[in-house]
Amino acid sequence: MAEATAYEEQRRRQVEANKRKLEELQLHYLSAAVREAAAAAKPSPVKKRKARVPLDAADSVMEPLRRSGRLANLPDKSVHREEVPTFWRKIRRTYGSVRKDLENRVYATDEARSYAICKAEEVEQELDSSFPVFIKPMTQSHVTGGFWLGLPNHFCRKYLPKRDETITLLDEDDNESYTLYLALKRGLSAGWRGFAIQHKLVDGDCLVFQLTERTKFKFMEVGCIGQACIWKLLGVLNLLGYRVISCTKCLHSPVATNC
Repeated sequence: MAEATAYEEQRRRQVEANKRKLEELQLHYLSAAVREAAAAAKPSPVKKRKARVPLDAADSVMEPLRRSGRLANLPDKSVHREEVPTFWRKIRRTYGSVRKDLENRVYATDEARSYAICKAEEVEQELDSSFPVFIKPMTQSHVTGGFWLGLPNHFCRKYLPKRDETITLLDEDDNESYTLYLALKRGLSAGWRGFAIQHKLVDGDCLVFQLTERTKFKFMEVGCIGQACIWKLLGVLNLLGYRVISCTKCLHSPVATNC
């Protein structure tokens, strides 16, 4: 009990000592003064922005410039101002997007497409096996759409050049046409459009390509006209292509068995 009384007495003396120190420092007066100053402080005035005067209005109210005494009696200099147009004429640009002819497109049926692929496989079996061969069915992006012919990756990596090269295409009259082989994209780009139009390639055609030399192919066309199959030798090309195309009747109707 005596220990508790001594502790309370010591604590009381410590509290009184703390109060005396606060009174000496006058902290409570200082905090009150800070609160009053913060309450009485006014926000800083916002600087008003001057309204922008139009150029014409500024010219009309322009005051004469201040001059030195020795120049005040001299005549004013004539000022020549160049008239600036009040507006600019906007020119509409066209980016050369030509509307594609969708009415004359030929859309092959699944039956005609399968028939062309089967005929191409038959042609592939008759070719010399010592030369590499691949089959490429034609779609709208290859002919009337994008005019870009992508070649099989494995064929390009193994047989075709490792850099871009120009390929010369020859027809039966020895007329040359050129197409650019892009090694990075592994396909024929520039020149393929003209070649496809010249040989009237359409959706559903199937080409058989056989490499005869490093950059030479041979092209033959197999056209199904009516019920008779016709072979036409077009000449020595950079790509050996056997074109297997069904006739218009076969493209839009079930394929005839004897076609």
